[in-house]
Amino acid sequence: MDMALEVIPVPVSDTDRAIDFYKRVGFSVDMDQRISPELRFVQMTPPGSGCSIHIGEGTSTMAPGTVRGVILVVDSAEEAKAALNQAGVATSEVEPQPWGKHVYFSDPDGNSWTLQESYARNQRRQAAG
Repeated sequence: MDMALEVIPVPVSDTDRAIDFYKRVGFSVDMDQRISPELRFVQMTPPGSGCSIHIGEGTSTMAPGTVRGVILVVDSAEEAKAALNQAGVATSEVEPQPWGKHVYFSDPDGNSWTLQESYARNQRRQAAG
């Protein structure tokens, strides 16, 4: 039985501000539906990902800013950091680890993200040609 991880809820306090932020990061808006004054579903997907995030109003019992450590895998930590900084997103310095390089950033509510350049993934890609 397949079990595909497709959507991660990310609680935010201001949906429109979050949409603007995630668009600057490079996410696309897949769906934005207002069901009622209290209920709005927004689904956004990072470039190259099969998994999306879900933000909105009335869609989560989690407090805004409580998501931590979601990892986005990138080809180059340095290039990803430069692109986010160019878009006005504050990031950490590139942090080398034995398994790859990490860059950290947060959305306006404090939900935190990790950009990971995976050495093993890049080696597999290079070997495949």
